[in-house]
Amino acid sequence: MKLYDYKQAPNPRRVRIFMAEKGIEIETVQVDLTKLEQHSDAFKKINPLGEVPTLQLDDGFCINQTNAICRYLEEIYPDNPLYGRTPQERAQVESQNHLIQINGIVAGGEAFRNSNPNFKNRALSGSHDYAQIPELAERGLLRIDNLFADLDKHFARQQFLVGDYFSVADITAFCTLGLTRWVKKAIPSECIHLQRWFDQVSSRPSSKA
Repeated sequence: MKLYDYKQAPNPRRVRIFMAEKGIEIETVQVDLTKLEQHSDAFKKINPLGEVPTLQLDDGFCINQTNAICRYLEEIYPDNPLYGRTPQERAQVESQNHLIQINGIVAGGEAFRNSNPNFKNRALSGSHDYAQIPELAERGLLRIDNLFADLDKHFARQQFLVGDYFSVADITAFCTLGLTRWVKKAIPSECIHLQRWFDQVSSRPSSKA
């Protein structure tokens, strides 16, 4: 297998941390987004959407989208499950991961891609061009502030996003906080519970992946 990656991007990092937590080693190929290599004809044959991460299997079949890649790896490497250990826990993980994806990754992407001049007419990733909407950048920043507050309340009661169980949802949230730095949003000083969780996840060896 090969993982098409870009070290600085949050979504490929989610896959790398997931792999590190499970002890999975896969050959990685760097796709330099700053040089627009994701839009090259060679890469478009691998992923027509021009996005990373992409997991290419040994038979050439390619899996796109972060959650789909992690789901596949969970199936073929079931040890140390990160999507839940019981039906109830799996439902909780799915719910939390979805909420962080929508309120974190998407919100951060809105704020960044609708304000950065490098993304003029590329406000959304993928194969189609979309104009920037400044109001979406403003809304994205507000959503990030609300996410910080909501997570702080959550971590005042629980160790991780699903009780005391570290899951893929925590990986998504951790990488979201890396993304928010791109729009100069850091954990507010008053969010002591969120900071505790962040420091705890940062201390895991996988966080360096």
